[in-house]
Amino acid sequence: MAAPKPRVKVPKSAAAGEPFTIKTLINHPMESGQRKDKQGNVIPQKIINRFTCDFNGTNVVDMTLHGAISTNPYIEFDAKIDAAGEFTFNWYDDDGSVYTAKKSIALA
Repeated sequence: MAAPKPRVKVPKSAAAGEPFTIKTLINHPMESGQRKDKQGNVIPQKIINRFTCDFNGTNVVDMTLHGAISTNPYIEFDAKIDAAGEFTFNWYDDDGSVYTAKKSIALA
């Protein structure tokens, strides 16, 4: 499997204090640990188990994900900013891998 690729959509700019929508998606198979392979062996669980988003070092979103989350998890949420800066998005995999994306935003 190729390394999961995170995709993030953040507006290029936003008005101070006005809410806007952030959309994220990561290509990941999200194996639940309940399926079996052709030989009858259980396929081990391998999921994105946590997602975080920080803005200029301050946490905005921190969520725990479980096996019931679908393949290629899509996460959408609203945010507000009072200054220009950078969002940092992290997806944490069961195998210890962390996938990161960063997006800058300016004040409108």
